[in-house]
Amino acid sequence: MRAALIRAHGGPEAIEVAELPDPEPGPGQLLVDVAAAGVNFVDVYHRTGAYPGQLPLQLGTEAAGTVAAVGAGVSGVAAGDRVAWAMRPGAYATRAVVDADVAVPVPDGVSDEVAAAVLLQGMTAHYLTASTYPVQAGDTVLVHAAAGGTGALIVQLAVQRGATVLATTSTAEKAALARESGAAEVIRYDQADVAAEVARITGGTGVAAVYDGVGASTFDASLASLRPRGYLVLFGASSGPVPPVDPRRLQAGGSLFLTRPTLAHYMADRAELLERSGAVFAAVAAGRLAVRIGGRYPLDQVGRAHTDLESRRTTGKLLIIP
Repeated sequence: MRAALIRAHGGPEAIEVAELPDPEPGPGQLLVDVAAAGVNFVDVYHRTGAYPGQLPLQLGTEAAGTVAAVGAGVSGVAAGDRVAWAMRPGAYATRAVVDADVAVPVPDGVSDEVAAAVLLQGMTAHYLTASTYPVQAGDTVLVHAAAGGTGALIVQLAVQRGATVLATTSTAEKAALARESGAAEVIRYDQADVAAEVARITGGTGVAAVYDGVGASTFDASLASLRPRGYLVLFGASSGPVPPVDPRRLQAGGSLFLTRPTLAHYMADRAELLERSGAVFAAVAAGRLAVRIGGRYPLDQVGRAHTDLESRRTTGKLLIIP
């Protein structure tokens, strides 16, 4: 098998593609022929050491493919079944071993590429809008980076739950994509003061929640955009981590809520994982959730995929096709 890995933390140049022995599934595991792997900011964090891991480290945390073999004790899954998984290392590879209890079935009507493109970001958008701050009909919410893979899905799900969505983007092309996803208003953060625009659009009220996966560069504007008792849902840090925050800022802003959720805590057991992934795949299969694939890269170009993702020049989801 071939796999992309790092032997030391660093930039995209630290990634190498190596020939490795074919893995064998152990008890409770599946061996999967990988059809497509998703590229996510969490992979960048693993590469740089922002999320440290044991080295050498095989990269990639999300994939879909066909089961080649099953280990002892596995039931309900057989060779030839299509599965997908997220939040487990080793996805940037031609073959991967994954625990059966974290693999979910891919239904008819959802391709391998779409499954790999939507699982992690789709479940993220689902837990953010349905569980962390459950969007209510009539809410106005703000979504940063709304043309990105996760942002576009958050916009769609929030609109389906009855919200008016304000979106931030950096280019005219991305603004058009955000509107295509359902955003009612788009704020060009490269041209306008985001908090001032939110105040103008909402008549000074502010928004019920901000979904912020950008972090350092958007945090202050996010806080300033909230209505009293609003929720700042900080789920990522594509622009860098947020510096320490004085909790009195939450009081001064109107008894605000600040949370830093992560998907792992919202798929805490098998039942919740199946419920959340099933809801995402069902929405895709029914045409209620559009998945935009922004680029496909061979395994030898994982470094370029990371560079393109970090540049924030891309729209939609990037895939590795090993």
